[in-house]
Amino acid sequence: MKKANEKWRIHIERQPQRALRRLPKTLGQRIDRAILELTNNPRPVHSRKLVGFANMYRIRVGDWRIIYTIQDKQLFILAIRIAPRGSAYRNLP
Repeated sequence: MKKANEKWRIHIERQPQRALRRLPKTLGQRIDRAILELTNNPRPVHSRKLVGFANMYRIRVGDWRIIYTIQDKQLFILAIRIAPRGSAYRNLP
C-alpha cells in the first residue's frame, strides 16, 4: 500500500524526450509541469484510461497528448509518447 508521503517515480522514454526538446519553450514547460504533477497523483481527474490497453492512460495539454503506463506496485510511471492528438494514438505498444 502506498504511504501518504511516497512519490511516484517517472521515466520518460527516448521518443518523448526528443519530442519535448523540439517543442516551443512554453508548450514544453506546460508538458513538463503536467508530467511532474503525475508524481503526486498518477490518475488525475483530467486523465483518461485508454480503452483496450491495460494500465495505459493519457492526459491532454492543449492539442498534445501524454500517453503513459502506471505500475502500481513499484510506484512507477512510464511516459511512452508525447505527440499531437492526430498521431498520439498510432501504433501504441
